[in-house]
Amino acid sequence: MPHPAVLDESELLKQCEVRRQRRSGPGGQHRNKVETAIFIEHMPTGVTAEACERRSQEANRQQAIFRLRVNLAMDVRSEVSNREVAADASASELWRSRCRGGKISINAEHTDFPALLAEALDRIHAREWDVKSAADGLGCSTSQLVKLLRKEPRAITLVNQERRKRDLAPLK
Repeated sequence: MPHPAVLDESELLKQCEVRRQRRSGPGGQHRNKVETAIFIEHMPTGVTAEACERRSQEANRQQAIFRLRVNLAMDVRSEVSNREVAADASASELWRSRCRGGKISINAEHTDFPALLAEALDRIHAREWDVKSAADGLGCSTSQLVKLLRKEPRAITLVNQERRKRDLAPLK
């Protein structure tokens, strides 16, 4: 089964509970009368996300889904991916399409970002937090992989915490 951050929107939402609420704050009457805040919980994992900063319910829904995907990438390690990684399986087609000449081309706000982050973290986890080994397996340089992790500050923090537990030097 693929990592939940990789699922298309309709498949992901089948596994989620979505709630709408009113939120106070800037936005005037419209915000106080309309349920524009969106809360999403991925039921199999308990991972949640929310968005309430926009006046449009649809804009908040899209932002909450993106945040959910990033949170899933951060919090869920894919067992299938770990087995494949341990067997030196090649990177996914999505990863290969974004990695050319050892460089990873992705913006942290692009819809593909959570899937790439999940794959990178799964690979690093499977390689016992050895980032160089994970980068080699993904076909990119170590510095490019670290650059990807830095686009989500929680990711670099997670990797450094796990590296410290294993007496490995933290990433710079």
